[in-house]
Amino acid sequence: MITVIQRVREARVEVDGHVVGAIGPGLLALIAIQPDDGETQAQRMLQRLLGYRLFTDAAGRMNRSLHETGGGLLLISQFTLAADTRKGMRPGFSTTAAPKQAEPLFAHLLELAQQAHRDVATGRFGANMQVSLVNDGPVTFHLQVH
Repeated sequence: MITVIQRVREARVEVDGHVVGAIGPGLLALIAIQPDDGETQAQRMLQRLLGYRLFTDAAGRMNRSLHETGGGLLLISQFTLAADTRKGMRPGFSTTAAPKQAEPLFAHLLELAQQAHRDVATGRFGANMQVSLVNDGPVTFHLQVH
């Protein structure tokens, strides 16, 4: 499972011109599911999303987690993060999980997040989404769990 996280002041996702998910200050997570991913990877990724220290403390150091700050978490499924881009001029998608596998695993991750954190929003799996954000910092990290 691959995730790109961004510390945001705000973020929202629209589908067909309607906002389907929005948060204030917090974390935007773009998530790609790979063929070997399962519930173990979803649980580990959630631990990292909630516990990764990328929010500043009183001294201005990145020492606080989303769990500690209570900020929002916007989860967006983005299969293109797992694309094979090592050669050629067109991405390959054999390294991404098929929608039949990815959709229920993403739904499981979302359910776990909603049980563990009070402010969770999401987009719509498989939809053409427009994601808007104000990156705070900018702070952006690439996380991966196996």
